[in-house]
Amino acid sequence: MNGLKTVLLLGLLSGLLLVGGEALGGRQGLYIGFLLAIGMNFFSYFFSEKIALSMYSAQPVTPAENAQIYARVAPMVDALCRQMGIPMPKLWVIPEHSPNAFATGRNPNHSSVAFTAGVLELMSERELEGIIAHELGHIRNRDILIQSVAATLGAAVTMLARLAWFLPIGRSSDDDEGGGALGGLFMMILAPIAALLVQMAISRTREFSADATAAKYCGSPHGLISALRKLEGWSKRLPLDASPATAHMFIIKPFSGSALMKLFSTHPPTEERIAALERL
Repeated sequence: MNGLKTVLLLGLLSGLLLVGGEALGGRQGLYIGFLLAIGMNFFSYFFSEKIALSMYSAQPVTPAENAQIYARVAPMVDALCRQMGIPMPKLWVIPEHSPNAFATGRNPNHSSVAFTAGVLELMSERELEGIIAHELGHIRNRDILIQSVAATLGAAVTMLARLAWFLPIGRSSDDDEGGGALGGLFMMILAPIAALLVQMAISRTREFSADATAAKYCGSPHGLISALRKLEGWSKRLPLDASPATAHMFIIKPFSGSALMKLFSTHPPTEERIAALERL
């Protein structure tokens, strides 16, 4: 059922591209939107991991590069991966002081986990283990492809909305070949909000599931509970300049100056996540 719901939600994001194309360019725009939806789904399947990592200037963590971080993080990742029965993902560090982390990729065999420098500086070993287990939980539960595709499609919808500002939208709405003023207004204002709402629906239930997976394989929920409390406080003090299209990928909602990020949350309230973990 969860898989069917996700397919339907991703279909809605693709449908937004079709509606947006028709709103901006009439019948011809609909065809362009259709091709764009197909192309973006194909492209995001193979390249969304690289896109997400490059957006945040992520650097590889290997024995040769960022060796000190590798020595600290890799043993925990390896031990948890053995317990979960998944391959070890590639590790990355984001040069950003705001504490956060995310997992990305198309399947457990092609996956990555990225940490900000801030989360590595702030967390104790037990807290960092909880964060790692949460991100590996997304990989084990096969959430990462869904999150990555949703991020790419959401970015495409936002791109179309921005394009609407530069296109003439004053044509008559009954013109079969033109998008019309109402169509342009839809793309400029409502489409990005609709895309964000779909991403919220995809993300919120998956966070609870990944939290529960982390508690199970760490043997206790307390490390993750402590980490979530720290993340909630410090991410407000040190906001992360994150794109709304990728906000749902992070372990905790990135706080930034974006109006959309303030109005809508792609994550359930941290208090609810902590309460669910405490019940375990």
